[in-house]
Amino acid sequence: MEDFTNETIDTTQLPKFEEVEFSVLHPNYWKVILISLSVFFLLMGIGVGLVLYFNKELYPFNSKVSIVYVVLLLLVIFFSRISFKNKGFAFRNHDVLFRYGIIAINTLVIPYNRVQHVALHEGLVSRFFGLAKIQIFTAGGSSSDIEIPGIAKEQAENIKQLLMGKIQKQL
Repeated sequence: MEDFTNETIDTTQLPKFEEVEFSVLHPNYWKVILISLSVFFLLMGIGVGLVLYFNKELYPFNSKVSIVYVVLLLLVIFFSRISFKNKGFAFRNHDVLFRYGIIAINTLVIPYNRVQHVALHEGLVSRFFGLAKIQIFTAGGSSSDIEIPGIAKEQAENIKQLLMGKIQKQL
């Protein structure tokens, strides 16, 4: 214990994740998002329409509810588009990075030696467009730490193999 040192690290010399070239999500993933939003707003519209139709006391509010519905729809589409454009991922020698956000941009960095499990999922609509989602799990949590949606299925399978290989090297 007598050889113990605790020297200061020069943080200006550390690699910067901000300089990493992030891969963007597949363009077809925007179609998946639009289809999902369309189904949600269609079901919500049917529900609100039925309530307004069968409750005659709410008749004076029909036009106001319709305006709010359209404005809400446009806002959700607008912010979903921003979110889609801000998402990106990168794989480096020692870690995986995922960038996301609407107003504040967040970047998750997970070293490969923390990765415990990798899963590949295809939803019904995503499968139609040949897309998949990679989920990366680390120790200590029941949910995935990173979910990277909107990746071409073949690329997602290659990423899963890469990550599984990194996990095997750790053992």
